[in-house]
Amino acid sequence: MTEQTTDVRAAMRTALRDAMKAKDKGATSALRSALGSIDNAEAVEVEATADTASENVAGAVSGVGTADVPRRELTADDVTGIVRSAVDERRANAADYDQLGQHDAAEAARYEATVLARFVDG
Repeated sequence: MTEQTTDVRAAMRTALRDAMKAKDKGATSALRSALGSIDNAEAVEVEATADTASENVAGAVSGVGTADVPRRELTADDVTGIVRSAVDERRANAADYDQLGQHDAAEAARYEATVLARFVDG
């Protein structure tokens, strides 16, 4: 993980902690969702393996740590892209809510987009 990637993630985690202390539900929701998306992007694909490791448990692998694999390394551009996508999604949702006349939901989505945009636009 690059230093810039770590900095963005650390800044988002700090902002999440501050939002939770301030009981800011919109910011908390947006930051948790974006951080979860980043964590999910680091997950590796699961490959099917032959079931020969254990005679007692299907799919078991013998030995401590034998099933562990390193997580995917994200670049700063990857993280920025994930957060930008979250911002764009919220802005699109806000427009949809406005068309449906749900102005409170639209404002909440715009607020979440603003919270996340600080980390990619600044």
